[in-house]
Amino acid sequence: MAGKPRLHYFNGRGRMESIRWLLAAAGVEFEEKFLESAEDLDKLKSDGSLMFQQVPMVEIDGMKLVQTTAILNYIANKYNLYGKDIKERALIDMYIEGMADLREMIILLPIAPPDQKDAKVALIKERATNRYFPAFEKVLKSHGQDYLVGNRLSRADIHLVELLYEVEELDPSLTANFPLLKALKTRISNLPAVKKFLQPGSQKKPPVNAKMLEEARRIFRF
Repeated sequence: MAGKPRLHYFNGRGRMESIRWLLAAAGVEFEEKFLESAEDLDKLKSDGSLMFQQVPMVEIDGMKLVQTTAILNYIANKYNLYGKDIKERALIDMYIEGMADLREMIILLPIAPPDQKDAKVALIKERATNRYFPAFEKVLKSHGQDYLVGNRLSRADIHLVELLYEVEELDPSLTANFPLLKALKTRISNLPAVKKFLQPGSQKKPPVNAKMLEEARRIFRF
């Protein structure tokens, strides 16, 4: 019997957080092997565990998977979170790629120079409320169903709700004018596996603080 997936990353959000969300939503228990120093990362590189010398890396089903999108695709396929046919998968991919720019801006925000941070936060808020949230609100309104694609839970819903949480951390009022997105967030959050993940003490990581940023700088040497 295969063991639990093992996630290799530092003890913070970054590019691993969406993987944690997806596994949790699928009801999959996982272990984490935190990088605590640059030497830990060097060891993974030297023993051949990192094909492109980068993390995240997930050990799952006898593989050492790298590249965030490849990892997420595998998990979504394995746990039936990727639609029922190629048309649904195309929509799911389109929606996820639509979220990618905003998600990247949020991931990189903690390492922005202090004199640029306010401008970057303002841009995230503007893009969320004027470009991305209206688009997804329109999708939900167009078909009147509970989920974005095929009226069943998919990775698109999970990634969108993760994004909603992170944008609301910047400003809780940003979803006020998007009732269908708020309803989706509530619906996903009340799923037993997700509800457990959202509880204090879970493997969900908090927003990056100064200590976590310093740890990441030490490990990744940036």
